Amino acid sequence: MFALVAFILFREKSTLTLVTRLHGLNSRLSFRIKGKATMDTREFEPEGYDVPAVEAWIAGNVAGLTPPFTWTRLQGGHSNLTYRIADAEGRAAVIRRPPQGELLPKAHDMSREWALISALGPTPVPVAPAMGFCENPDVTGAWFYVMGLIDGRPLYNSTDTKAWVPEARRPALAWSFVDVLADLHALEPDAIGLGDLGKKEDYVGRQLRTWFRSWTSSMVDADYDDTRAHELQEFFSSNIPDQGPARVVHGDYGLHNCLIGPDARVAAVVDWEISTLGDPLADLAYALNQWAEPGEGREGAATALPSFPKRAELAARYAERSGRDLSMLDYYVGFNWWKTACIVHGVYARYCAGKKSADGVDLDNLRMRIGQSLDFSAQALTSMR
Repeated sequence: MFALVAFILFREKSTLTLVTRLHGLNSRLSFRIKGKATMDTREFEPEGYDVPAVEAWIAGNVAGLTPPFTWTRLQGGHSNLTYRIADAEGRAAVIRRPPQGELLPKAHDMSREWALISALGPTPVPVAPAMGFCENPDVTGAWFYVMGLIDGRPLYNSTDTKAWVPEARRPALAWSFVDVLADLHALEPDAIGLGDLGKKEDYVGRQLRTWFRSWTSSMVDADYDDTRAHELQEFFSSNIPDQGPARVVHGDYGLHNCLIGPDARVAAVVDWEISTLGDPLADLAYALNQWAEPGEGREGAATALPSFPKRAELAARYAERSGRDLSMLDYYVGFNWWKTACIVHGVYARYCAGKKSADGVDLDNLRMRIGQSLDFSAQALTSMR
């Protein structure tokens, strides 16, 4: 999602675009990290930004930055329009706004992200510094915010890990990853000003209802149903564990949404737009599900490499640091795999219905992932049924 927003060095297959503003003339320099540079002399503005208006707003509301800026498009970010901005003194930050066009309710919520990084800044949870939030859509057509630039990289796959994290540092990365999550779940939402972030009760029950509605409403477009999705939903609904006190849950915590610093520790957690209040063990299980191990058929994943601790070791570390009882962890693991199946099922349905362009999308692989996630969900519950 959002994990590319704070690269000091942009490293992706797609083109890097620099936008410079010199004497009122815009130009674009496009090049790949490997290969020859090319100049495109067409007039170019950062997508979604009225540059003069935004730079004037920053000049009056954000300390430490002096326009004009060089704008660098940062890919990723769950389609949010995210740029690195740098002034003539070399001082840099990141600016972020929703995509243009009509949006689903609560999607791409800049105010939520801003509230979270502002509240978490003084805590042990590492986030990008909050620098300025504009809630006047007259400036550039949408709310936007400015945050500090972090020296770190997300890890999407094993290639990223090999390039950025030496094998000897992988245990340190794993412990940092799980410690940050435990530190997040140690925070009392009311004490840090996030008590109104969401409903505090029945997190898993609400998730079950939401994602089962998604499954049933997507069956026709997907031309795909699986009785296990219904049976598992019934089991999970009938066996919801006692939640305990609500905590801030990230909702998509993984190495793809962490910026890993040069020391192979988590330098910042990013992409807070779906964060809410809920059951911390559901958040933990989601993170563990993303933590692939070698030899289990998920080769190419960021952690499916030698020297990373196993999921069970991460869980034990979390239990020790948080003091939480993990006796029902298998329930939460299974629930999250079921939820993943529902999410992928909905995405697959939208492609099949032509609501999203399927160009370059491996639909067979998406369909396979639905069944695979249901397999993993059922396997997680073996000890409980």
